[in-house]
Amino acid sequence: MQNTAGPAFLADCPTRLSTEILADKWSALVLFGLSQRPRRHGELIEAIGGISRKVLTQTLRRLQQYGLIERHAETARPVEYRLTDLGQTLIEPIEVLTSWARDHGAAIADFQEAAEA
Repeated sequence: MQNTAGPAFLADCPTRLSTEILADKWSALVLFGLSQRPRRHGELIEAIGGISRKVLTQTLRRLQQYGLIERHAETARPVEYRLTDLGQTLIEPIEVLTSWARDHGAAIADFQEAAEA
């Protein structure tokens, strides 16, 4: 059987980069958390739940380095994070994955329980 993936999954290809970004559970959740409106650090912690301040800060910095979010700091207001236009393009794929998980999550859980038994 021939590998049909071809060069799309080479170490330096864009496909692998996008997979790396979305494979990090916190990145996808932070991006989705910013999809409705800009948020402050504390608001993201409340919206996401289960993420530490340190991990959120690391995730925000990484997403900034990818050009997916922007950090806005005005003197009279707290720092806010918002999606860039590029970051906004990831919301639809995240929503598709979320929908898939909603539709098939129970089947995966059932399979795991059966495999453990």
